[in-house]
Amino acid sequence: MAESGGLTEELQCSICLDVFTDPVSTPCGHNFCKTCLKKCWDNSQTFSCPYCKETFSQRPDLKINTTLREVQRNTEEEKAACVEFFTDLIRSIERYQTELLEMMEEQQKAAEKQEKELIEELELEITELKKRNTELEQLSHTEDHLHLLQYMTLSPHISMKTRVSLETLRRALTQLQHTLDEKLTKTELKRMQQYAVDVTLDPDTAHPELILSEDRKQVKYGGVSQDVPDNPERFDSCVCVLGKEGFSLGRFYFEVQVKESTEWDLGVARESINRKGEISLSPSDGYWTVVLRNEDKYAAYDDPTVSLYVRVIPQRVGVFVDYEEGLVSFYDVESSSHIYSFTGQSFTDKLYPFLGPALNIEGENSAPLIITPVSYNK
Repeated sequence: MAESGGLTEELQCSICLDVFTDPVSTPCGHNFCKTCLKKCWDNSQTFSCPYCKETFSQRPDLKINTTLREVQRNTEEEKAACVEFFTDLIRSIERYQTELLEMMEEQQKAAEKQEKELIEELELEITELKKRNTELEQLSHTEDHLHLLQYMTLSPHISMKTRVSLETLRRALTQLQHTLDEKLTKTELKRMQQYAVDVTLDPDTAHPELILSEDRKQVKYGGVSQDVPDNPERFDSCVCVLGKEGFSLGRFYFEVQVKESTEWDLGVARESINRKGEISLSPSDGYWTVVLRNEDKYAAYDDPTVSLYVRVIPQRVGVFVDYEEGLVSFYDVESSSHIYSFTGQSFTDKLYPFLGPALNIEGENSAPLIITPVSYNK
């Protein structure tokens, strides 16, 4: 804006304080409107610059500064173009607003009409029910059972239209709820992806039969025990591996490709877990995991274990942790759907990404688990 203001001042006549009209230059180098300067000198016995007061021995022969005039003209044209653009923009917005309001009014009228019809139908059916109730009350005191049976058989049934209308409404509300949940989850996932961290796997923790890629972003079951040191950090029974970096505050997020894997364990584990012998993947033992078994059986190893239903088979799973909040959440990245959340947890030491590719039996489950770069959802 400062540049715009400065340019405007340079294009203003210091006499009329308006944009130049037929600008002329004095011998001292200052510019004025031709008419303004002529009036100034016509009313004076001397010829001096109205700006710097330099006096000239004779009245200068004034010639129009064509360059400056072309700049005055271009500026005005740009101004006019801007005004026209924003005028058109405002008109478009107003037109769209009008069309939107008309559409909303039409929808409201249609909804009100449908609601009125539904209320009228309900009132008729309520009246019919009250009438039948009165008749049944009277018939209940008669001993003519044949008459009672004939009445029950021939009496009009309640219209199914109301039931159908309510069922249609119920389906619409269910679909709306599903759409809202999907949009909310997508927004939530996008926010969590902002806390993405670069995860690499720690070979010192990997079970001897696991094979890590050179960049330590992939892990798969090899089936053969490798000659590796039996250090305290290494799992010797559970076929799993931890991430290299641990986190003890704030929030972090990472994604793992589980595509074509028929069994896997995924989540986070605390630093102080037991890594030797058989272990239990539960929060009480320091593990917060979601697992896949037998190709289509998903579960969260909570206390107790929770069976999970997924609408589509996850290809890539996102794991989000809020350390202070005590939250570990799992998402299907491709469908932007929530899988499971451990809530109300209490973390006391570092948490590490936890990956378990499970066993590879006769070629089954040979696909690796892959830590993938996070691409933000649009």
